[in-house]
Amino acid sequence: MNIEIPKFHETFNPILEILSNGEAIHIRELQKLVIERYFSQLSEEQLTEKTKSGENLVNNRIAWGKSYLKKGGYIFYPERGNVKITEKGLKQKSELSLKNVVEDSGIVNFYSEENAKPNSEKSELKEIINSSPQDLMDTGFSQIEKEVKNDLLEKLKTIDPYYFEKVILILLKKMGYGEFIETSKSGDGGIDGIINEDKLGLDKIYIQAKRFSENKVREKDIRNFIGAMSGDTNKGVFVTTSLFDIGAIEKAKNAHHKIILLDGNKLVDLMHEFNVGIQIKATYEVKQLDEDFFEEQ
Repeated sequence: MNIEIPKFHETFNPILEILSNGEAIHIRELQKLVIERYFSQLSEEQLTEKTKSGENLVNNRIAWGKSYLKKGGYIFYPERGNVKITEKGLKQKSELSLKNVVEDSGIVNFYSEENAKPNSEKSELKEIINSSPQDLMDTGFSQIEKEVKNDLLEKLKTIDPYYFEKVILILLKKMGYGEFIETSKSGDGGIDGIINEDKLGLDKIYIQAKRFSENKVREKDIRNFIGAMSGDTNKGVFVTTSLFDIGAIEKAKNAHHKIILLDGNKLVDLMHEFNVGIQIKATYEVKQLDEDFFEEQ
């Protein structure tokens, strides 16, 4: 049975136990042993999961565990790349909690006021305490991303239908497809645009864009789209701000043509990824110590 990816403070005791023989060990070897001995039930998917910055999540949690233990005086780095337990760490016989390490390190003391908080605030505070700075950054980043996508989808549902068609063509161009041609004003029930996959226009992709607020795209809409496609292509993309009903999904799946369906959620995911209809508000640099810089001291 799979287990959850450990919180950063859940690596405290595994790290100390591995280092309890008093020998220095390389950081990468320590990470390997922590996973093998204590978290071997993690799935391959969990072991390869990344943080928002692209770092391995499990190794990131172990790294933050080491960082807190070092600040608390339980481990130290005798030389570049190696870690070793301190006398204080060797004397630690009981289970080491996050509260112990936080109080020892002076990183921050949430606990003195915790009991004075309402239950809802206690729960929220506990979640913060149990999270590494990287976890908090990733959570905040994900929340901002989710809110931006929600705002984007709501905006798409209110814009002029003809402009919505242009947005889709701009997105496809940003995604690396060739020149696009607008073919009609909205409301004709036919093809809204054509993407040339190559410079000569030998391969074409037909586009249909439906700006719906609530109504789902039905099987009839897909059938009409296929019917409007001429014989010089068998590729089409049907985009909507809403959803596709079961009939529409099955019709596209079973068609002789290659029909890609993009619902509202998939659409804003792509717009967010390719920066269409959004702008970068702020950029933050996360820096760390450059051990190589000090290698030849």
